[in-house]
Amino acid sequence: MKILALSDEVVDVVYSPQVKERFADVDFVVGCGDLPFYYLEFVVTALAKPVFYVHGNHDRPSQYLSDGRLIQTAEGCLPIEDQTCGAPDERKGPLLLAGLGGSLRYNDNPMHQYSQIEMHRRALALAPQLLLNRVQRGRYLDILLCHAPPRGIHDLPDRAHTGIDAFLDFMRRYRPRFLLHGHSHVYRNDTVTATRYYDTQVLNVYPYRVIDFDRVYV
Repeated sequence: MKILALSDEVVDVVYSPQVKERFADVDFVVGCGDLPFYYLEFVVTALAKPVFYVHGNHDRPSQYLSDGRLIQTAEGCLPIEDQTCGAPDERKGPLLLAGLGGSLRYNDNPMHQYSQIEMHRRALALAPQLLLNRVQRGRYLDILLCHAPPRGIHDLPDRAHTGIDAFLDFMRRYRPRFLLHGHSHVYRNDTVTATRYYDTQVLNVYPYRVIDFDRVYV
């Protein structure tokens, strides 16, 4: 089971006629925010694989396409903000995903920015769906899809890139296999992008990363 994770930046290696050959073995795609709809739509069309995504703090509620249409979601892709869903896995049944996008509030723009308390409330609101997963599937969750990182893990000292406290509580309680995020841009080869927190592998996917679900990264 391989996952192509994208975040924050349109990269030529993905936005390319060769994407199908380069990522032929990917089972599905996730977007971790701050990605234009045209990029996600190109990927879902070119790869013909499911695409799930959450919003980043720079995303807008609607975007124009090249043909002039104004759309509120990336067509052909599934936004999973504040909900859970199943991604295809022919071997074990669906992988269980949940989405909590956005970042910590750092200016007067309310779009996809939240206080720490608001993020705790959003995480708490997922509890009924996660408990149902536990009853039906024997586990709460496999992958938590985020834009911002957890507090103290891959975050940065400025307020805009401070991590989210609620994600730490979430990982302690629900033990997903992965938490995938972007938001913290990576410019140095020695930057830490994989960290284990309890049973969860936290991976910074900026600007893209192919993830083997069965691999142990940290």
